[in-house]
Amino acid sequence: MNEKRKISLFSGPLIMQALKASVFKLNPAVMMKNPVMFVVELGTVIVLLMTLLPGTFHAEDRIGFNLTVFIILLFTVLFANFAEALAEGRGKAQADTLKQTKKEITANKVVGGSVKTIPSTDLRKGDIVVVSQGEMIPGDGEVMEGLASVDESAITGESAPVIKEAGGDFNSVTGGTRVISDQIKVRITSDPGETFIDRMIALVEGAKRQKTPNEIALNTLLISLTLIFLIVVVTLGPIASYVHVNLEIPVLIALLVCLIPTTIGGLLSAIGIAGMDRVTQFNVLAMSGKAVEAAGDINTMILDKTGTITYGNRMASEIIPVGGVHINEAAAWAAVSSVQDETPEGRSVLEWMRKNEKTFDSTLGDAGSFVEFKAETRMSGVDLKDGRQVRKGAVDAIRQWVIAQGGVIPEELDAQANRVATEGGTPLAVAVDQQVFGVIYLKDTVKPGMRERFDQLRAMGIKTIMCTGDNPLTAATIAREAGVDDFIAESKPEDKIAVIRREQAEGKLVAMTGDGTNDAPALAQADVGLAMNSGTTAAKEAANMVDLDSDPSKIIEVVAIGKQLLMTRGALTTFSIANDIAKYFAIIPAMFMIAIPEMEALNIMKLGSPLSAILSALIFNAVIIPLLIPLAMKGIAYRPMSASRLLTRNLLVYGLGGVIAPFIGIKMIDLLVHIWI
Repeated sequence: MNEKRKISLFSGPLIMQALKASVFKLNPAVMMKNPVMFVVELGTVIVLLMTLLPGTFHAEDRIGFNLTVFIILLFTVLFANFAEALAEGRGKAQADTLKQTKKEITANKVVGGSVKTIPSTDLRKGDIVVVSQGEMIPGDGEVMEGLASVDESAITGESAPVIKEAGGDFNSVTGGTRVISDQIKVRITSDPGETFIDRMIALVEGAKRQKTPNEIALNTLLISLTLIFLIVVVTLGPIASYVHVNLEIPVLIALLVCLIPTTIGGLLSAIGIAGMDRVTQFNVLAMSGKAVEAAGDINTMILDKTGTITYGNRMASEIIPVGGVHINEAAAWAAVSSVQDETPEGRSVLEWMRKNEKTFDSTLGDAGSFVEFKAETRMSGVDLKDGRQVRKGAVDAIRQWVIAQGGVIPEELDAQANRVATEGGTPLAVAVDQQVFGVIYLKDTVKPGMRERFDQLRAMGIKTIMCTGDNPLTAATIAREAGVDDFIAESKPEDKIAVIRREQAEGKLVAMTGDGTNDAPALAQADVGLAMNSGTTAAKEAANMVDLDSDPSKIIEVVAIGKQLLMTRGALTTFSIANDIAKYFAIIPAMFMIAIPEMEALNIMKLGSPLSAILSALIFNAVIIPLLIPLAMKGIAYRPMSASRLLTRNLLVYGLGGVIAPFIGIKMIDLLVHIWI
């Protein structure tokens, strides 16, 4: 991960910036976006007026108390603003590192048959530019011609360069990255101000952050609770007068502030911003907070086998002769078919020959005419100068080809191919004209720890489905070894969309990863689509998340971060509401026990005096917000467990803890306040 983006939570500059922002956020137009804290600010203003104009409110003998209440309320609002400003400031600090990549660079635009140098800001979608070694890529685009090594560390933080070439799924380039070798011709795919870096900066800064559905629902609940307690507090005035208790306005405001959910109200926005920030820190760009939140509610995960569950480097591990031929003869023809084959599989055959000290006549393959692999034929090979045809490919494709040539299929071919598939490998048959010589055993290895990770997902209640183009036997073996719940063999792009729609029709949320243009429809269909930064522009535009490190398995961590966000919000909401129980026992008895001695029975905290009880509860209410800021920013540690266990743990730790902590805190503060007053 990019070290420059690891912004310390409590760095000096960040805190100073957040402190300034917390003051500016006192603007009522800003505070109205957070109704709970806006009510606290209104109460603060009212108490301030009573302090400054005591004669108008007949509060000459309460100036000291009113001033104390005002200061505590002011700090309550400032602490809430500080939490939000700290989360926003951290995102802006990250954005500053991205802005460094947006320097004024020039572009070599192709105009007619010549190249014209212009400012990159003059480029438009569809323009063609040439980028040579050492030059910056002036805008987002796709490689049209050539192959080059590109340094993307300004975006991904990874120092290792990546290869970009025309065609395929790895032709997408990002503006602000640098070509470190060779030359490429790029077609620009975005206008100025709409580039990938521009979107990253806007999203990281929070300029486009919208509240998620869960956040809106919780905000509605908090507003409802605030209105309920506001009605309760307003009616307490007449009730107090009836029992001959004089409840002054500052006392009622203090009661209201303590009873409404100020803790979660002050931290709610910061939790949402910090959730997106944690995803960004993990080098994943979330296009919205909704995507992060949806990740926490995922029920089904669709994963490609190659590169996600397995390493994706299918290498020749064995060559099996069939039809009574010698191993050396079968290996030699496998090598001849691979001399001009530049795929990893083809090169691995030659590497197997070298490691096993097998020899063959390489000039046969060099002099022949190479036949490229095609999806229709599912085989490749070479046509030799003497007229012989050498083919290597899928077993059933080679079988049909040999039969068409008038050949006979060895009896053990299917048995050997099935053995390879059963062991999780991919069998390729090798044939020359009418004769099958052997089977190449291509082996792909499941990444270490995948079974344990899928066990964790299962504990979260998430179903995993592996998609692979392999035959059913190979797919079943890999699925069993990796520990996934289900698999789709010989899958096509439409199969992924079908399974996503099927799961969604059952009311489930689905996540998937992809990098190719053919993955774009499925990424758009999924509730959480994670596209690889190395993939095509179509895939990145269809997804609602982009992994800058291009690690398909990172979807597992994204889900954990989403669950952590939901857990943090739920836990702090539970803690905040549970706090009110202790505050009730602190303030209500203090207000009424002089006129109603029987209320003393409710004074189980044995606070020093009515005045100290009110101030102690108010101080605790203000102090608890900054104490919870680190938890809101870092999130609650997540461990995979069932929903029932998670709920039980949440109620015990944050529900019961939310009741006990204020009893202890308010009592300790009261001991100090009682001495002071």
